[in-house]
Amino acid sequence: MTDFSTPIQFGELKLKNRVVMAPLTRSRATADRVPTAMMAEYYAQRASAGLIISEATVISEEANGYENTPGLFTEAQVEGWKQVTDAVHAKDGLIVAQLWHVGRVSHPDLLKGETPVSASAVQQAGYVSLLRPKREYVVPRALEISEIHAITEQYKQAAIKAKAAGFDGVELHAANGYLIDQFLQSKTNLREDEYGGSVENRARFLLEVVDALIEVWGAGRVGVHLAPRGDEHDMGDANPLETFGYVMQELGQRQIAFFFTREYLAEDSISLDMKARSNGVPYIANMRLSREDALELLASGKAEAVSFGKAYIANPDLFERLLDDEPLNELKLENMIGTDVAEGYIDYPFLNKQLAES
Repeated sequence: MTDFSTPIQFGELKLKNRVVMAPLTRSRATADRVPTAMMAEYYAQRASAGLIISEATVISEEANGYENTPGLFTEAQVEGWKQVTDAVHAKDGLIVAQLWHVGRVSHPDLLKGETPVSASAVQQAGYVSLLRPKREYVVPRALEISEIHAITEQYKQAAIKAKAAGFDGVELHAANGYLIDQFLQSKTNLREDEYGGSVENRARFLLEVVDALIEVWGAGRVGVHLAPRGDEHDMGDANPLETFGYVMQELGQRQIAFFFTREYLAEDSISLDMKARSNGVPYIANMRLSREDALELLASGKAEAVSFGKAYIANPDLFERLLDDEPLNELKLENMIGTDVAEGYIDYPFLNKQLAES
């Protein structure tokens, strides 16, 4: 029976087990977005996962919406990530880079005074994360078609740098209300050109970027992160089943390595319908999964792998704890984001001291 320890092939990626570390923004890079030695230790501690998806990594300085998140657009960042990938590979781990552009989920104070960009000039409700004093999101600027093509090229160049940095593949962050999601969902895409209107047009940017990543890596080392629920950053779509069903059909035709959704476990989940349209592309399930939920998803074939986020923050040996049904460490909320101290980052205890030292 399929369980946590069963290996699987995702395209060209050979996972030693079915437990995936979800991408987790921790804002521990330098001010120049260079990964650090402490980040290398953090990821290496968690290398027993079948696959690590890196924290979201910006493809340009203009793509950012948070301080101290890492990048993949300078040689210094490539060298920083090499520390990370080397450390993970030394422990027989597998790691892909999640490529990211936040679009309107930013602020001029984070962009040297420039206005954030999006599919359309639709303002996001609420306040910018982590900026103090609090600032409301501003009305973004709609991208010109030439700029869309330029950003697609930035994704491609970031993918090339991910290869130079030693990653095993890439995952496109097309979820959670960031730039590609802003093109995909109808609430934020009011365009009347070839990138707006029909689902085929709204999905065009996403698929052009996927094709650019495939040019660099081959389809078998490219994953895509999607958010059909649309519950992050003031998103929404008039017909998510149609929108995401179309996207999945297209990704299935391309035979990418995997797709990942952040959804609550539910029988009527759009993700299950997407899986049915995926032409066999493996599905990584995520979001508030208990151990029992995760085992049921694997045993039933509803998902090929299961992913955990906060549980991996507090438990570097999460795979071993799930396998043996051991208790989990308590998550420390302090120092979750944006500090340069080890506490709450690389100091969580392992159950097995020998595993911690290996």
